[in-house]
Amino acid sequence: MTKIGVLGAGTWGIALARMLSNSGKDVTVWSALEKEVEEYTRTRIHPNLHGMIIPDEIVFTDDIGEACSSKDIILFAVPSVFVRSTTRAAKEFIKDNQIIVDVAKGIEAGTLFTMTQIIRDEMQKPVKLVALSGPTHAEEVANDLPTTIVSACDDLEIAEYVQGIFSNTCMRVYTNPDALGVELCGAMKNIIALAAGISAGLGYGDNTKAALITRGMSEITRLGIEMGCMEQTFSGLAGIGDLIVTATSVHSRNNLCGNLIGKGVSPKEAIKQVGMVVEGINALPAAMELAEKYDVELPIISAVNAVVNDGANPAEIVKMLMAREKKTELSQSAVDVVFENSIIKNKRGTGMKRVITYGTYDLLHYGHINLLKRAKALGDYLIVVLSSDEFNWNEKHKKTYFSYEERKALLESIRYVDLVIPEENWQQKRTDMHEYHIDTFVMGDDWKGKFDFLKEEGVEVVYLPRTPEISSSKIKKDLYDANSVDGESKMSHEDINTDPRS
Repeated sequence: MTKIGVLGAGTWGIALARMLSNSGKDVTVWSALEKEVEEYTRTRIHPNLHGMIIPDEIVFTDDIGEACSSKDIILFAVPSVFVRSTTRAAKEFIKDNQIIVDVAKGIEAGTLFTMTQIIRDEMQKPVKLVALSGPTHAEEVANDLPTTIVSACDDLEIAEYVQGIFSNTCMRVYTNPDALGVELCGAMKNIIALAAGISAGLGYGDNTKAALITRGMSEITRLGIEMGCMEQTFSGLAGIGDLIVTATSVHSRNNLCGNLIGKGVSPKEAIKQVGMVVEGINALPAAMELAEKYDVELPIISAVNAVVNDGANPAEIVKMLMAREKKTELSQSAVDVVFENSIIKNKRGTGMKRVITYGTYDLLHYGHINLLKRAKALGDYLIVVLSSDEFNWNEKHKKTYFSYEERKALLESIRYVDLVIPEENWQQKRTDMHEYHIDTFVMGDDWKGKFDFLKEEGVEVVYLPRTPEISSSKIKKDLYDANSVDGESKMSHEDINTDPRS
């Protein structure tokens, strides 16, 4: 029987403990409050989970060692502000390579660590960390209503193990290797939910709420991409899914707190009336630090911070948001794609020959440039279809050093390249040939024969010889061999005299 220790006896910790126990798991729940342990043991009722009975099989304890020792999984379900102190108290009882699942959502001010990063920082020992996040109100999970969630870990095997443990007839679990993106969504969406609540408190309607949700997720996505997260994460369950439920549900503490603030209640009093932790308030300092660090404009999040922490009038802040400089909804890169597509279509039949090629183009080198140069020579307009971060991970099973946006920027700086678009799956090549009116498909000759099926789409298929004796793998190996001895660098920057007169 799988043994699970749950650290934290709040609504989410207890709802998950019940679900796991009902799925046949051996569950021990720890609370730092002796009185809470005694009450739950005696009554088998949580005051904020109405109609739910805690299974008799669940053991409650105020001994954190008992909850952590000899467990297959340790579940961190304490509020974000207590994750570090709880880790510090628990770490001596946690074995090496322990699987730890965190369900708290937040970013630590100062360090800007996510919850799993805090746990790793405090542990100072090898552990396997998973962020479990998504549109999951405890009140609904406690009543076995259908729910979906994401198991996020850069080790897919561990993510899938946790997926198996938490999956049942009421909980469907998906995996995602982008743990940072999933945790960023979990923290930032609470702030947008505060904004939605403030809007409702001011008497605004569904139009306003819809605008805040969509534009709020746009802000979170911009920040996430700058931090190296996968863009697809933000349109998934942990992103827009969690934001929708938090910004609209009657169960949402952040939404309720915002509503009270919009009606004129002070933030301090609003938190008191909610009676539980309001994570969006806790996340604001870190959100503002992240905006400054990554130089990303977050107008809605900044507006919430102005209301909560600077005493700004919510109605006046809304006027300021509405009066901001006029902008396009699309990113500049998306606008460029539309513009380039119009050029292609307008020049159809005028003799312009269109060439397309595909690749990852990580650690761009001379061999890549040579191939692009020869590809462009076969026509007038060269389109490079660049593997997205998700496609690289999910289909090619490899992680790039540079993100999609960084690799795209490098390719766009090359004079042979006219347009860069994303490759999302292996199957899109046939449709690309028609959508972009392609005349010639080009690939390196190490793929010879693999794409001959595209001739059926009416295009010429050309396999160009690779530049001999050069590849990203060979470059990495040669540099490592040249610059190190027994794995140690031969010389550091401190060893080099940069002043020729000395």
